[in-house]
Amino acid sequence: MKIKECMEYLDTPNFMNPDPGLENIQALMEALGNPQDQLKFVHIAGTNGKGSTAAFLERILRESGYRTGMYTSPYLLHFSEKIQVDGVEISENEILSLCERLQKAEKRVQEEKGLYPTVFERVTALALLYFYEKQCDIVVLETGLGGRLDATNVVKNTEVAVITAIGLDHTDILGDTREKIAAEKAGICKPGCEVVLYDQEKEVMEVLISAAKALDCPVHIAPVFEGKMEDMTEKGQVFSFGEHHCLKTGMLGLYQMRNAITAVTAAQALRKRGWKVPEDKIRTGLEKARWLGRLEVRKEHPLFLVDAAHNPQGVSVLAESLRQLIPNQKKIFVLGVLADKDYPQMLDLIEPQAERFYVVTPHSTRALAGEKLAELLQGRGFSAEVFPSVPEAVRAAQKAAKEENRVTCAFGSLYYIGEVIDCLEKEGDGCDDQQP
Repeated sequence: MKIKECMEYLDTPNFMNPDPGLENIQALMEALGNPQDQLKFVHIAGTNGKGSTAAFLERILRESGYRTGMYTSPYLLHFSEKIQVDGVEISENEILSLCERLQKAEKRVQEEKGLYPTVFERVTALALLYFYEKQCDIVVLETGLGGRLDATNVVKNTEVAVITAIGLDHTDILGDTREKIAAEKAGICKPGCEVVLYDQEKEVMEVLISAAKALDCPVHIAPVFEGKMEDMTEKGQVFSFGEHHCLKTGMLGLYQMRNAITAVTAAQALRKRGWKVPEDKIRTGLEKARWLGRLEVRKEHPLFLVDAAHNPQGVSVLAESLRQLIPNQKKIFVLGVLADKDYPQMLDLIEPQAERFYVVTPHSTRALAGEKLAELLQGRGFSAEVFPSVPEAVRAAQKAAKEENRVTCAFGSLYYIGEVIDCLEKEGDGCDDQQP
């Protein structure tokens, strides 16, 4: 098997078992020898902030001397971003080796049990097998969607379950209220594990706390709104909370301060389980942590920011962060959204800071056509130009930003943000017009 064949296999959809559940992943892991049962986990669910919280916590644990695994989704540039050990992405040779074993296990599952794993179930199985073979001390595991029926919930040895901010997203699958969604996310809690909760709406907290207490889980509430921002520039930020003074992080935004506070609370919860996580390693881990495409400075002159905000809750904190980082200045936005998101509310939140929009259509069957988005923006009184490709939009935004001394920010959908980053990494303004 070659890497192209392997990736095609991993990405081949299956429609034989349409109902959500853990039966597929449990059968697949059993066929692989249940390697996940030999590992320990920090399991993270939530609507927003999962990946950044995972990145902070993984780096804290790595700095503390542990061999760490980290599983996140989706990726922005390369598949291998999803699966890392000690901050190093899985290699093609390792993917190939595991893929062949995974394919054999899946064939057994199909033949013996009539079950057909999905794309996410395959990739999750591959990741768990990899972490076992790399002998990770602890794995920071991000759910894909929901929690209770998410493939990652095949794990048993959860040391700490973390629930980040809950918002109205994927309501067709998880429920049409925050309370219903919270109940699904709380499904990652295991009996007796430590539970860390991002402090949020009372109704959501009641659901989460009740679910944790039903399993005799100690609850730790991350004091995310007690954080005080001491300083924020495009180079990084300094903040304090509780007994922690002048913590530094290169990850920008008020929401990253809150995600960092959640990660620190999780690190403290791990101590109660016997994990050695010194205070100085918490400080170092926060400072060194990085997470691709989250209010990230990709160009400095003029400033070009990229953020993965793709729903109203994410855009709300992006807008709040931009107001603090670049106050009293209108921005140029590069924007592409999915049709199943609440994009009118997203626009409501960002419009007060907008000078104009450069609009694209993300590469997704769920994408909102750029023409339709531009028409909506124009109806709201904004200049909105549609571009047939992401590179053309980025190049035009950079040109306007230079001429008018403006800041540019790209956001709206993970399905095109990776292409923006790839474009900005090229030489000069170098975005070519080739589609990926």
